[in-house]
Amino acid sequence: MSNIRMLFRKAFASVTIMVIPHESFASLNLKVPAIGLFVSILLAMIGGGYTLALAVNGLKYKSQYNAMAEKTKFYSGQFYQWDSTVEALKTAESQFRRLFSLKSREEILEHVDASSVGSLEIPNLVSNLRKTIETVDEIKNYLAMQKDIYAATPRGYPVSGLITSHYGKRTDPFNGQTSFHTGIDISSNIGFQIRATADGVVSHSGWTEKSGYVVIIEHGLGFSTVYAHNKANAIKVGCKVKRGDIIGYVGSTGKSTGPHIHYEVWKDGRTVNALQYLPGRA
Repeated sequence: MSNIRMLFRKAFASVTIMVIPHESFASLNLKVPAIGLFVSILLAMIGGGYTLALAVNGLKYKSQYNAMAEKTKFYSGQFYQWDSTVEALKTAESQFRRLFSLKSREEILEHVDASSVGSLEIPNLVSNLRKTIETVDEIKNYLAMQKDIYAATPRGYPVSGLITSHYGKRTDPFNGQTSFHTGIDISSNIGFQIRATADGVVSHSGWTEKSGYVVIIEHGLGFSTVYAHNKANAIKVGCKVKRGDIIGYVGSTGKSTGPHIHYEVWKDGRTVNALQYLPGRA
């Protein structure tokens, strides 16, 4: 019992804390119970430990937040790609429905839009969709290639009229001798519009003694066309033309027996029978 009393007295015994300033101020003496000093130190240690724990947890939560933010950003991007792809597929489906409702190959190639659909990168979720997109791209690439071929291939008459001289051997109207006619002659009226029979670029527009005013167009894929004996040319070298554009006017210039157009089709550096490219009109 006496030991407990002695311990109790020591706990409440005064402890003097002296504060000595560096300047010329008087020293400060603080008397506090020993147990009060002990409790203050204990509370300070607990508070410091709690503050440190909060700081550590804060750093941990910040790291987790950053990781979660990155995942959210990643999946937001993926779902944006998904949405874009779905919209692209809807557009492609609409285009194909419209194309396949047309009645002929020519109409399809006239109206096809060969722009790319795009692709998708969401792993394990859209593998089948990616295959579908690749198939759509293959179809559109094929259609784009077919459209290029269609645009570069001469098609139709360059002018309204009747064929008066065919491709191949014939009797020359000026000397009566057998010669090879490299094109076809289409009789027409003076001043009628001459139109390009395929898309291309004008490589020649000028005068020659034999053929008069001549226009030559390069179409690509090995095709070229020649339009000769024109009254006047309506296009210059370097101009891009589309099928059906006016390039000149019917005349009888150069060595000619009357108003007509001498029309040639070249394929891979040699003339071919232009008659096979006249199933319709330009």
